[in-house]
Amino acid sequence: MKKRIFLASLLFSFAIEIAILLFFIVQNTEEAQDTVLVNEAVQTVQNDWHTIKNHKNKTSLDYVVIDTNERVLFRTKAGLSENINKAIRHRDTILDIEADGLVAGKIIVANDRMQSFERQKKTMVLFLSAVILIQCIFCVGYFCYLEHYIIKPFYKLKGFAMRVAGGNFDIPLMMDRQNLFGAFTESFDIMRSELKRARIAEAKANADKKELVAKLSHDIKTPVASIKAASEVGAALTDNEKSKDNYTQIIRKADQINTLITNLFSASLEELRQLSVTPEEIESKELRILLENSDYFHRSTIPDIPGCILYLDRLRLQQVFDNIFANSYKYADTRIDVAVQRDKRYLSVVMEDYGGGVRIEELALLKEKYKRGSNIKDKEGAGLGLYISDYFMKEMHGKLIVENGDNGLKVTVMIALGGGI
Repeated sequence: MKKRIFLASLLFSFAIEIAILLFFIVQNTEEAQDTVLVNEAVQTVQNDWHTIKNHKNKTSLDYVVIDTNERVLFRTKAGLSENINKAIRHRDTILDIEADGLVAGKIIVANDRMQSFERQKKTMVLFLSAVILIQCIFCVGYFCYLEHYIIKPFYKLKGFAMRVAGGNFDIPLMMDRQNLFGAFTESFDIMRSELKRARIAEAKANADKKELVAKLSHDIKTPVASIKAASEVGAALTDNEKSKDNYTQIIRKADQINTLITNLFSASLEELRQLSVTPEEIESKELRILLENSDYFHRSTIPDIPGCILYLDRLRLQQVFDNIFANSYKYADTRIDVAVQRDKRYLSVVMEDYGGGVRIEELALLKEKYKRGSNIKDKEGAGLGLYISDYFMKEMHGKLIVENGDNGLKVTVMIALGGGI
């Protein structure tokens, strides 16, 4: 409100000053002289014509007396018009002087209205210019005031907000609490302190969560170890080959679980990159063991695998195969065709079920987080298996391709060949 009043007053004063200047500029300067004084001057000159050199000016006018030949006989002061032409240019009053009934000369009464007006106008212009200069100085001072007490504080707030957005909560907002924005800036600094406390509390909560997960991991290892030990005893005591094979599968899975719980529980779904992937070169014949471990329902036939060196992480590739087979078991519940192909860069393991696949528009979304096909019905799942598998394959310099095959969903795991990585 004060700002508007100031601007309105300033504009109003400028308008008045401009109006005064225009008034003096356009004012008419051609005003008539005082005829009484002019007549008095003419009469005194005519009375003293024969003794004009001793004539005394009894009026307040300035004039020059000349004869018919324009010779100056008398002047009240220097600088006046001394001939008819000059008097006409200056718009002086020219009257005849009669003596003995004849025109003996002329009196040229100086017209000083224009000079007086010019002097007044000059004085007024100087006065108004001084006033305008003072107003400009006042405006500059007001702008400096705004710069110091409003603009600069806002720039400080901008820098402060950028620091807070960047996570720097340690530098306080140093501002005068008594200025116009004192309470405002103090609230910002309180917000910084609260955010800092919230960040510390969040860090502590995360640390507590990790500690809890670490404890749970330790507790889970104990029953897993018991399961493994019992399976080893069962495998040693049984004579049935099928039972022994089942016990062997349990032992392998127990080893896998024991390895996974160390890091899988410690990495949240939003912190997937904390799951380490450490590829190494291994022989391709080990793929058969990984595939057999994943196909625990024995719904596929593992083909011959070409001999070559592969670049992979055993644990992570085992998780990839586990996710693919588990999805097929859950959603298709059919047999699974497995084929192995090799080219110059990859060894590809192609797995296809007979579940009819998914809708074309859903294929591109299956490798995204929390995305599942429309054929899930009431099946449980988080929509993370293919997302995690795709991440693992990229980290191993391989690829994961999901598409519809002739009979159902076809997933191709392209494992990078060793030696050139």
